[in-house]
Amino acid sequence: MLNKVPEITLFFWIIKIMATTVGETAADFLNADLHFGLTGTSLVMGVLLLVALVFQLRAKRYVPAIYWIAVVLISVFGTLVTDNLVDNFGITTKTTTIIFSGALLATFAAWYASEKTLSIHSIFTTRRELFYWVAILFTFALGTAAGDLVAEGMQLGYAISALVFGAVIGVVTLAHYFFKLNSVLAFWIAYILTRPFGASCGDLLSQPIANGGLGLGTVATTVIFLGTILSLVSYLTISQKKTVSAQTQR
Repeated sequence: MLNKVPEITLFFWIIKIMATTVGETAADFLNADLHFGLTGTSLVMGVLLLVALVFQLRAKRYVPAIYWIAVVLISVFGTLVTDNLVDNFGITTKTTTIIFSGALLATFAAWYASEKTLSIHSIFTTRRELFYWVAILFTFALGTAAGDLVAEGMQLGYAISALVFGAVIGVVTLAHYFFKLNSVLAFWIAYILTRPFGASCGDLLSQPIANGGLGLGTVATTVIFLGTILSLVSYLTISQKKTVSAQTQR
């Protein structure tokens, strides 16, 4: 089985951040605008995520469309996991941040103990891929909790929160390229931080002006970002086919 995840390029981070934004706005749209409620939305998105992961796990190589559909769905579901704990069970964002930090660290510990690596450049067995997707789920749940804690719990607002998380991502990037921060550690820190960064951007765009947003609404914001993701994934799919075709002809 070939490596099941994409190379870490600028396209990867752009699509990941946009998927994060869609996770925030789509969850709000289904929950509030379509009146599914948190429980109904969670059930629907959970079923769709399981279907997407079945296709992803059955694939023998990285397929852009399948992979990124799974990422978008897991971003929505991860958001809903945290929202359910906070809104339905009354658990604070501080506590959920601690819970999912522990869950993510436990996943990494089990992953490393089993495979002796946390690198995403070697996701070529089913067991490693399962560890990968569990870790991804917890990064979205943790990012949601941490983002809400900073934006709402600390009352910094969406714009300031986006700037704070964006600045920290920038520091991690500089530490990796100029101070030799371990690439695996840098990747996972950045992956976690892009969740609250993207969510803060999504809230900034979608929330009413009275709440500190720009008032685009969840529908418009979701459509814009989904359209952009679709365009980029289509480009990557075409590029991959051309690359495979060229290699075959050699």
